[in-house]
Amino acid sequence: MTILIIRISALGDVAMTVPAIYSFAIQYPDLRIRVLTHRNFKAIFSECPSNISIIAYNKERHHGIRGFIRLLKLIKAENIDVVADFHNVFRSWLIDLFCILKGCKVCMLRKERMKRRYITREKKKQEVCRPFTLRYFDVLKRLGFHTESIFTPIPHKSCSYCEEEMHKVGIAPFARYKNKTYPLNLMQQVINTLTSTGYTKVYLFGSKGAEQAVLEEWAKEYAHTTCVAGQMPIEEEIALMSKLDVMLTMDSANMHLASLVGTPVVSVWGSTTPECGFLGWGQKRENCIVAGLQCQPCTISGSNRCKYGDYRCLTNIPPQRICEHINCILTSQSQPK
Repeated sequence: MTILIIRISALGDVAMTVPAIYSFAIQYPDLRIRVLTHRNFKAIFSECPSNISIIAYNKERHHGIRGFIRLLKLIKAENIDVVADFHNVFRSWLIDLFCILKGCKVCMLRKERMKRRYITREKKKQEVCRPFTLRYFDVLKRLGFHTESIFTPIPHKSCSYCEEEMHKVGIAPFARYKNKTYPLNLMQQVINTLTSTGYTKVYLFGSKGAEQAVLEEWAKEYAHTTCVAGQMPIEEEIALMSKLDVMLTMDSANMHLASLVGTPVVSVWGSTTPECGFLGWGQKRENCIVAGLQCQPCTISGSNRCKYGDYRCLTNIPPQRICEHINCILTSQSQPK
């Protein structure tokens, strides 16, 4: 039997599917599992069980009606029997319909959009959305595959960066939206405090281009700081994350990548909160830094707007609070990795 799992984008969302897909593959070794995802994200599955393979979505080649037909031909060639739609968007619906017409059983992710909207209201209280990492297991169970969570951190042994005598802290200061990004001037204070002790090495993560340019300037300004943004492919970044003692991120893809290799993550939350369901796999709620304002969360996925105009959910978090939390984790570890 062949099962198609659909989750094309984005990077963090694809990373969140890994614990469910790997657990599923291990418990059902006789199944052929085909994962449809963006070609740039294949590296996330580099250490996958042998019964998993990737159908690479190419935005240029599969764009438009003709491109979509090409994609359907790829899927048809796999002789799919069952579809687990982990994406649940218009594009995946069309694939679902195609597979249904071919006689396949299809089950979609339940996003609970109305409940998620409700917790952004001013008078919502104590509402918590089911974590998306668990909802992927729910889809498999509704298809009849009762999958238990047996995912363990992905081993990544090879890494050219090694500062054994120092604690290693990764920092990914950017997020897609402004109201999810800790102010950069405050983040610089965090870096300065951490590196001024002389026993902590900081690695800066980000994307190529504008983010890389900012981080390279920071690396020049602060001692014991290295910019790795734009310097290596995803699989090497993940390998480096596996060697870190702690990772500092926003509610962003880097939180989920670090989670896959079992690295403790201190995450800073602004317009979104962990109650929205996007906390990294295996991460602790007590390592989430949230201002705790009445207006949080105001969005589910983030935006560039703040109704007050001052992004108080982020500016109200002092850099010292973040540093103290990171140092608490570092001191609890007997030796640097």
